Amino acid sequence: MRQGIWDEIRNIFRQRNNLSILIFFNIAVFVVVLTINLGFFFAGKTFDVSSWLGVSSNFSVLAHRPWTVLTYMFVHSSFLHILFNLLVLYWFGKMFLEYLSQRQLFGVYLLGGLAGALVFIVAYNIIPVFAVVKNVAFAIGASASIMAIVFAIAVLVPNLPVRLAFLGQMKLKYLAIIIVAIDLLSIPFGNAGGHFAHLGGALMGAIFALCYSKGTDITIPLSRFFTWIGNLFKSEPKTSTSTGGRRAETDAEYNRRKAREQREIDKILDKVKESGYSSLTKEEKEKLFSNSNKN
Repeated sequence: MRQGIWDEIRNIFRQRNNLSILIFFNIAVFVVVLTINLGFFFAGKTFDVSSWLGVSSNFSVLAHRPWTVLTYMFVHSSFLHILFNLLVLYWFGKMFLEYLSQRQLFGVYLLGGLAGALVFIVAYNIIPVFAVVKNVAFAIGASASIMAIVFAIAVLVPNLPVRLAFLGQMKLKYLAIIIVAIDLLSIPFGNAGGHFAHLGGALMGAIFALCYSKGTDITIPLSRFFTWIGNLFKSEPKTSTSTGGRRAETDAEYNRRKAREQREIDKILDKVKESGYSSLTKEEKEKLFSNSNKN
């Protein structure tokens, strides 16, 4: 069993996919925040970087730190906090990828985190009991994002069996119901903001699954946005020395050229079939010879 666990951990580090990237990034942020906080501690200061990266329910603070609606979902308060979240992310992330893509995993993670932040902010600003703390409360953690992944699968494949320690095997839909019930019932007993964020993530996961089952993938616009952002940092295509300094072909241009060349070869072969090789012009013979050498 111990060897199996270490094999699983090694596999995570070997993989180059969105699940491993999300795990790596959460770990990296945790280490960086921990290191910076340690530096402040030795300097005799009490500043906590997590409060600067966590999402606040105070609209004034949020207006000055808009990035926190994204950063909060990668920040954790303790080793046990990140350990539990990443274990759940890994288990249910693998389950997610049995039915959906790496791109959708990343999209659902981000959308779940954004939905969790929204529900947390709205709840703390409209529910009277939180009026005394709404200006100082903030949320951190990947739980809302992970809840979105869990509920996306729970709605898409509700009867999928899962085996849990002490509880045995049960259908995923029942596990999802238990999780939501625990979050709802736990709101009055502490970490209310976290529970609201969990519920927001769960709702987003269910919305994704319902839309996807009807043929609409709501993660596509988000994926296109991040692709566009990534393209902004890509260098311009370099000229190719093999083409005499001309601009390198794009994939679309290459495909169009190859299709055009193939049509020309097909016409030449049809001519050979009808009238024989001797009927070809010198130019046609050269094209046919050149093509045979390429193949």
